[in-house]
Amino acid sequence: MSKHHVSTTINGEPVEFLCEMQQTLLDVLRNELNLTGSKEGCASGDCGACSVILDGRVVCSCLMLGVEAEGHEVTTIEGIAQGDHLHPVQQRFLEYAALQCGFCTPGFIVATKALLDENTNPTESEIRYWLAGNLCRCTGYDKIVRAVQAAAADVRGEKVA
Repeated sequence: MSKHHVSTTINGEPVEFLCEMQQTLLDVLRNELNLTGSKEGCASGDCGACSVILDGRVVCSCLMLGVEAEGHEVTTIEGIAQGDHLHPVQQRFLEYAALQCGFCTPGFIVATKALLDENTNPTESEIRYWLAGNLCRCTGYDKIVRAVQAAAADVRGEKVA
């Protein structure tokens, strides 16, 4: 099979890679680019563990072909922090114990970042709706929702205990 050349931007950096037509973006991220934060939980777009932000929209990278990334901007979990400085979403997930095994956490954090990029003052219902495509078997969702609410306040510049 022939490989196809793809030029894209990943985590703010121009990236070029070769991939086969049938390779998913998730496979390319993990196996070709060594960005292993996105996880394969279901391979059918049902769990959200592989979520990335594509041109400002949350997508399941297991449902997208790598060649479809051509010319687009992709943000993975590895691109959320700024160097050693955690994004408020990441910091609040830690502080609120909104993770246990951690398998689903990258997808939740990516989806939350996209939510807060669009709406810095979401209601609890909006948070739950936005994160409905992410499944967690460990935490229940209350700690996650509380962490998102605190991160939203941080993004708005409000003080939260």
